[in-house]
Amino acid sequence: MSNNLDPFFNPLNIETIQKIDNLDLPIMQKHHLRILAHCLHILKIIKVDNSFEYQNKNPLREWCDNQSKKFDDKKFSDLFYEQLESTSKKLNTFSKKIGKSIEDLEIDDLVHLVEQS
Repeated sequence: MSNNLDPFFNPLNIETIQKIDNLDLPIMQKHHLRILAHCLHILKIIKVDNSFEYQNKNPLREWCDNQSKKFDDKKFSDLFYEQLESTSKKLNTFSKKIGKSIEDLEIDDLVHLVEQS
């Protein structure tokens, strides 16, 4: 597995954080951008895992349920799922609009999305 899809790899390395911090965006848009980057990273992990781990199930739901087991908190799973599902829809719509697949989105694409909001 490449470092980019390692679940313990932080997609917001120091260069990306500095790039976001240097953008001429309000603080809330920068925060939104960081959240989108983390969500996109999770969705990419799920996409890779879906090929063998979550067949015939809702992979996003299963992934969230597996994460919530660490905290023994079903409410966490439900809320996490709602947030990731909402973000997934937003990113899918946006990726289609710009002619990319969600797996091909990069930080510059997310900047464009945040600037449109």
